[in-house]
Amino acid sequence: MGERSRRPLRSPRRICSRWLKALRQLRRCHPCWGARKLRARLRVLHPRVRLPSVRTLARWLQRLGLVGLKRRRQRRGPWLKPVPRRAAHCANDVWTIDFKGWFCIRDGSRINPLTVRDLKSRFILDIRLVPNQTYEAIRPALQRVFRRYGLPRAIRVDNGPPFGGPSPRGLSRLAVWWRRLGIKVDYGRPAHPEDNAAHEQMHGVYQAEVAAHPADSRAVLQRRSDRWRAQYNHLRPHEALGLCPPAQKYHSSSRILPPKPLAWIYPAAWLTRRINRNGRLYWMGRLRFVGEAFSGERVGLRRAAKGTWKIYLGQDLLGLIHPKDQSSSIRPVQLHHT
Repeated sequence: MGERSRRPLRSPRRICSRWLKALRQLRRCHPCWGARKLRARLRVLHPRVRLPSVRTLARWLQRLGLVGLKRRRQRRGPWLKPVPRRAAHCANDVWTIDFKGWFCIRDGSRINPLTVRDLKSRFILDIRLVPNQTYEAIRPALQRVFRRYGLPRAIRVDNGPPFGGPSPRGLSRLAVWWRRLGIKVDYGRPAHPEDNAAHEQMHGVYQAEVAAHPADSRAVLQRRSDRWRAQYNHLRPHEALGLCPPAQKYHSSSRILPPKPLAWIYPAAWLTRRINRNGRLYWMGRLRFVGEAFSGERVGLRRAAKGTWKIYLGQDLLGLIHPKDQSSSIRPVQLHHT
């Protein structure tokens, strides 16, 4: 007599073939229904039979690959107190930067006017027609402005790319470059273009007097934009300035553009690590995602309570690394928008 199987006669995790067939048929007919709705329909079809529980049906759906696993929510980091917006008391305290909405010219080229303006004096520092709204296209244009007029103390932009991004604190590669130059980045509230209303008003004037008239090429429109900017700055009276042109209220900044961006300096007691090109940091035996905006940057790590570590980019807190987290990302800071 051969050996008998040691497989148990009953197992709480065994899927009954009867319910398996019924579950597959219902799921095929109703692919958007969850376990609770499927069980309610089974009750209608089998009113006098004991049915598996909702939890059991949900487990069976996952084991059979009939439903996708829910994405685990990212753990949130510390909340930051609202930072008051920097007031423009004099020229170069705050610059506002934005893109005028794109449009096409007669040769079919797509035009993206990048506009830079001083908030206090209303002086337009530049209107540059760049081929696209990327970091590689914007940085050379802004470097020319910084060399000519110096550096502001703060730059006010909206939250969308290329000025903002999904990284901690909403920073983008462009914003990280500004921070390395010692410039504060002042983001407006999401979906509130009125936070930069003066800049939007200037865009309206530019649209009516320049962009609304077709041009044959990008070079022609750039020359036309330069002439209009000179007229706006030196001739056009501005009501907010007591009917004085902006050029009478503006002067260049005393802060010059350094040959190289400043290096981050951290206290001696902190640990430092460099973010790789994929935006990840190797820490505690695994790669943890911080943000692509910080690729190549050196961050500081300061020990906090209960074995956690705080990650800083200069003086800006980015988030936390918790020893119990099994995820491959940090806990990013949460920003209050007021």
